Amino acid sequence: MSASSQGHRDPSPEEARAAAEAEGLKGLNAVVDCGWGRLIFAQTFDSNEALAEMLRAEGPDKRDIAFYVSEPQVALSAAPQEVFLDPSVTYRLDFATYRPARKRRQVFSIRRLATRRDADAVNRIYAERDMVLVAPEFFWSVRDARVVTVLVAEDSETGTILGAVMGVDHHEAFGDPERGSSLWCLATSPTAPHAGIGEALVRRLAEYFQARGAHYMDLSVLHDNKQAIALYEKLGFRRVPVYALKRKNQINEQLFVGQVEDDRGLNPYAGIIVKEARRRGIGVEIFDAGAGLFRLTYGGRAVRCRESLSEFTTAVAAAICDDKALTRRFVESAGVAVPAQISAEDPDLWAEFLSTHGKVVVKPTRGEQGKGIAVGLTTSEEISSAVEAARKVNADVIIEQHFEGEDLRLVVIDYRVVACAVRRPARIVGDGQSTARKLIEAQSRRRAAATGGESRIPMDTETERCLALSGLGYDDIPEKGATIEVRKTANLHTGGTIEDVTGETHPALIDAAIKAARAIEIPVTGIDLMVKSPRGKEYVFIEANERPGLANHEPQPTAERFIDLLFPLSIPAAARQTGWRPRA
Repeated sequence: MSASSQGHRDPSPEEARAAAEAEGLKGLNAVVDCGWGRLIFAQTFDSNEALAEMLRAEGPDKRDIAFYVSEPQVALSAAPQEVFLDPSVTYRLDFATYRPARKRRQVFSIRRLATRRDADAVNRIYAERDMVLVAPEFFWSVRDARVVTVLVAEDSETGTILGAVMGVDHHEAFGDPERGSSLWCLATSPTAPHAGIGEALVRRLAEYFQARGAHYMDLSVLHDNKQAIALYEKLGFRRVPVYALKRKNQINEQLFVGQVEDDRGLNPYAGIIVKEARRRGIGVEIFDAGAGLFRLTYGGRAVRCRESLSEFTTAVAAAICDDKALTRRFVESAGVAVPAQISAEDPDLWAEFLSTHGKVVVKPTRGEQGKGIAVGLTTSEEISSAVEAARKVNADVIIEQHFEGEDLRLVVIDYRVVACAVRRPARIVGDGQSTARKLIEAQSRRRAAATGGESRIPMDTETERCLALSGLGYDDIPEKGATIEVRKTANLHTGGTIEDVTGETHPALIDAAIKAARAIEIPVTGIDLMVKSPRGKEYVFIEANERPGLANHEPQPTAERFIDLLFPLSIPAAARQTGWRPRA
């Protein structure tokens, strides 16, 4: 490996000495365990056959990377059926020319990973970004190591881990004469309320290695990741002719097989199901990618779907979910707790209902994605305005008792709860400089980028009303550090965020969701409850969704359980023979 990429010229004495030292590394076979897989330094192997043999030893559910391959076309010939050339490009930051940022951000801080809680939080972010998870014990074992360094970004106010990055010191790893370093697994939470987290993590890691005497920092990024490449080039990284090889495995499949043309245009909710179906060898026929319509075929069975809505859901069950008043009557008859409710048809009843309950919710009886819903109304004027807005979605409108608490979504498949998540309304955090409008626009862009364009904060009368509750308008500047909810509903399509709580949800809430699904007789549904806490018993039923977004609940296996329901014979034979069933 040579640090020079400036064309043909005679090497300097320093370069010649470094090249000789590098040649002396041949046969060292240097490898660093990074938790997600091994970083294999190809320049330390004396033969392509030895490099291929190392890649063959990749562990299950891992992603090894052979980096610094000088002649990839030759290295591939050692194992052409097992190894592929990674479609990534390498960027290098030269520390001789790097300049640190002028000021540090104060809304979040960067520090080393230090606790088991940090490790769990980093894995949650990896899962949200569809990255390989790392055993928490690994993070714990390397937290003070000099070879592998893990940094996390922590919200200064809440203590929430917002992002992470991993670095490898090459000199510490194998005595690299070039004193290089590399950056891996940069990830930020798609629900992070602040901008600039990725840049701050990269800068801090660069400055950390620079202070330890490293000469440069390399990274590998997929060739089509325009957003990441733009960040790296902004920070002064330049592209270098360095290549990587990977082993052909399930994790890397899309990189060496390519995306199926018909899959392009599928939203995340259809895409996660199609991906799981293809993984099991189930035939997929896309009818309309934009609408999420496809047919799955396995053996003698074919099932048409629109995202998670399949032929297994009857028209009657879908009609019950579509009419919120009707849904309420069905689940109430099954013993599920529901909030008090009246029709919005008679304005004379509004004041009495409001007086009894203090706060109310206005919603159209039919609708989806949170459209037309207003929450936490306290005056007759607000109700009147909200009813008018709701009628633009559907003529029939209801007014409900407002239950103070958190919005809990439970995904029920085959009458078993497979995922639980608290959904939180869209919010912004003031920086003392930007207007509420600019903060909303920036947060909306981040949510859209994290969800394939599915989640955005609308600039409508409801957002304006929520800002007014905090004494703000679109053009006002919130105080630095102030957190402002700009929506009252936690719907993901209007910029809401989600936090997995599957392992801590109270059995009473699980039971209520299953009762509701059975009352409607719907095999796949998203049951929404308002709860005091997911760990407690108190709740009221809000609604049932006949087409829940399964992609919102990773790392829970929602798509796997959906395919299990449609095609039980596609469950691995060993699991079927042991009587395996999806866990409630």
